Amino acid sequence: MKINIAIVDDHPMIIGGLESLLSGYPQLRLVAAYRSGSDLIAQLASVQADILLLDIQLQDKNGDLLVPVILKQRPDIKILVLTNNSSQLYIHNMLRMGASGYVLKSSEPDVLIGAIGCVHQGKEFVDPSLKEQLARFRDRMRKEVAIKPTLTLREKTILQLTVEGHSMPEISRKLFIGLRTVEFYRSNLFLKLEVTNMASLIRKAIQLGLVEL
Repeated sequence: MKINIAIVDDHPMIIGGLESLLSGYPQLRLVAAYRSGSDLIAQLASVQADILLLDIQLQDKNGDLLVPVILKQRPDIKILVLTNNSSQLYIHNMLRMGASGYVLKSSEPDVLIGAIGCVHQGKEFVDPSLKEQLARFRDRMRKEVAIKPTLTLREKTILQLTVEGHSMPEISRKLFIGLRTVEFYRSNLFLKLEVTNMASLIRKAIQLGLVEL
């Protein structure tokens, strides 16, 4: 049985290299390639892929915002992150959000092929060069997560809606509260989570387990 694969990467040379690599394995079949997150989302419903090789540093969308959208629409697709980013925080967040594996672009081709087979079987795969650091990071995170900021019920609701991608006007309408009230609660969230921008707010909320994914 063939494994159908789609690629999302904004570098044509990377796509071409992956296409050449995959063509050498008869059990693997490249069915689609996208140059941006927007292109993928626009065609996500129709792509016949078992595994998605995802670059998480695209020009139009970052992986931490893209992965939840992909899995909400297509929970059947296994996401295998293929990136140059070796940050333990990013690896931890991607896997926690539902990515099935994480591989560095600098790894040997056999590592990627092994990762594809592993996640296709429903297992988690982490690049061997990252496993030890990730294990230490996860141990440290378990200790830090024990100390969480205390949020009110309204703050938790607004944080959840924010992570789900709702804008402030949308949250205002959903909760039947004024836009200024939403802004007030979001300001409180920024202070309590000790962050300065929306991307950091979302990442830390996921990191601390304050929202449902």
